[in-house]
Amino acid sequence: MPSLPWHAIDTVLLDMDGTLLDLHYDNHFWMEHLPQRYAELHGVSRAMAEMELQPLFERNAGQLQWYCLDFWSAELKIPVRELKQETAHLIALRADADTFLAAIRQAGKRVILITNAHRDSLSLKMERIELAPYFERMISSHDYGFAKENPQFWDALQADIDFDPARSLFIDDTLPILRSARDFGVGHLLAVKEPDSKKGPKDTGEFAAVEDYRDLIVGL
Repeated sequence: MPSLPWHAIDTVLLDMDGTLLDLHYDNHFWMEHLPQRYAELHGVSRAMAEMELQPLFERNAGQLQWYCLDFWSAELKIPVRELKQETAHLIALRADADTFLAAIRQAGKRVILITNAHRDSLSLKMERIELAPYFERMISSHDYGFAKENPQFWDALQADIDFDPARSLFIDDTLPILRSARDFGVGHLLAVKEPDSKKGPKDTGEFAAVEDYRDLIVGL
């Protein structure tokens, strides 16, 4: 991974799930825990639950409702917020993410969290991992009504925080989101090599990727 031109970066925009936090919690919840509890609560087999859930997941992926706990609670007729509490012990910080956050704050950069997570998910995670003090703002895409994949999210973010995209660094583990940021003009983009600690490295396409947060603060 090339060293970052920190002299050309004023604002650091950071995703949460898979970027600062291990994506294992979310993957386990949506792929394992939710189907199991859906089956139990609706009195169907696990296989039937997965058959019913899969098309719904595919239809809504990448849209704001995909990330909305209210939407899924209504759609699936189950208490998704409460179910997320049942696996909250799996919420974990990625290695040295806090070291990175402390270093960029100390260096005087603007540090802003931008997440597609619903506000209830954000609150649950901040109860477990205290990251709020590192950030000037913690923004959920639900605040704007557009997921980060949508160009309108970036227009809303610009209007809200008044940042210079060309002098900004954005780190995210989702390629369509990084491409949306690139189209908006964000000058410095990094993917995440291993967002889920249990799944191994992933292909990050055309983007350089974070493997070790300590490497990013060289030259800061």
